[in-house]
Amino acid sequence: MRYRKPFGAMAVAVASALLLSACSGGTGVGDAKQDDKADKGLPVLGKTVTWDPNQLVNDGRPIKLEWWAWAFVDEAQKMADAYQKVHPNVDIQVVNQPWDDYWTKLPLALQGSGGPAIFNVHNSQHDNLVKYMAPYDIPVKDLQADFTNVDQHVIDGKVYYIDFGLMTGAIFYNKDMWKKAGLTQADIPETWDEFREVAKKLTVRDGGKITQAGFNFNGQYDAIQSGMAYQLGQNLFAGDLKTPDVDNAANLEVIERFLDIYRDGSGDKDLGSGGDTFGQGLTAMTYSWGHLAGTLKTDHPDLDWGVFRTPVPEAGKTPYAFDRTNGESTIGINKNASPEEQAVAQDFLRYYLTNEDAMKQLCLAVGVYPTYKPLADDPDIKASPVLKAFGDSTKYIWPGALPATFQTSLVTMWEDILYNGVSPRKALATAQKTLSTDLKGSGFVSVENRYPGYQAQDD
Repeated sequence: MRYRKPFGAMAVAVASALLLSACSGGTGVGDAKQDDKADKGLPVLGKTVTWDPNQLVNDGRPIKLEWWAWAFVDEAQKMADAYQKVHPNVDIQVVNQPWDDYWTKLPLALQGSGGPAIFNVHNSQHDNLVKYMAPYDIPVKDLQADFTNVDQHVIDGKVYYIDFGLMTGAIFYNKDMWKKAGLTQADIPETWDEFREVAKKLTVRDGGKITQAGFNFNGQYDAIQSGMAYQLGQNLFAGDLKTPDVDNAANLEVIERFLDIYRDGSGDKDLGSGGDTFGQGLTAMTYSWGHLAGTLKTDHPDLDWGVFRTPVPEAGKTPYAFDRTNGESTIGINKNASPEEQAVAQDFLRYYLTNEDAMKQLCLAVGVYPTYKPLADDPDIKASPVLKAFGDSTKYIWPGALPATFQTSLVTMWEDILYNGVSPRKALATAQKTLSTDLKGSGFVSVENRYPGYQAQDD
């Protein structure tokens, strides 16, 4: 899932967990200095995978690395600076590369020797990145011992990135607006029909203008469309696990369901994105993946919000699955960086993976189920309102690291419907054709069949 603000939360979490103060701002140019003290008197972190701070990195010689990030560069720099507090000879400079340019610039930079040693990864770009990535210098069996969901990332016995957490979608609602509309916890909707009625009650108008949207799903088109058909028993792929299958009755029903809410006047295509307007107090409910929780905490700390699991088609009946899930990826290491840079990056990776407190805070901020096994029964994780809302984590389907064409094709489909007057049937047919063309020969194979309740569409 694409999201904008993961790394600020991660940086703060790691820094606070280590009780290390990091200086703000700046690229850190010239900060690296000789380190002759191996024993820092600090504990070794981790369980099976470990990070030992009590050893010299790069033999104590000054070295500078770049870490490319697409958001919250200042906060990511704080994380790098916290690491430098332990190893003063390592200056990791975080470089802002905005999302819209990231996937063009990064593969080009990684082709030569001047690219970043460390970079953020999104699994939708796997094919574009993996050929430039160094495998983790950590035994696969050690990663498997400490993290879930590792197996699907093993390539010829090696791992290039894993998931630090698994994310999915839910409904976020404004508690003040909920109360003002006369609603209580008993009104949390179980079904989509009930949800539609709640959205009507939460909508406020000034004349013909919506001043408070009952529900706004703008900007969440691909997330909704790639997950909600599962509730109707429809997979994203045919039984061969290679052929995309979106042009069907279930996906048409999903489209019409959400269009009906806008036809009711409970929302509008021109109101701006659901997440932004929710934070601004202009939207009562929005669908989003768990990362919205971190954004709200950071950007809108005074907003009183709650979250509940996505409604289902039929009351009292558990659907085939509630939604799609996806992994949020750990950092990548550039195989074309110098041997010295790669060695430091591998140590930084261990630091990144093994701090239990930091990993917990990261998962809470981003709104993901942690894959780090020591956190499985953590009381703070279990108490998270977002993770509690998701409910049974086994009732979500991971289809694999969907290629980027799924996002672009489904977004285009919805934009054609909402803004260009294209009929849902025609837009679905176009999306199907685009996906089939883009995935032909790609080698992508879905892992939907690993879902415990999997039912092939052609059975």
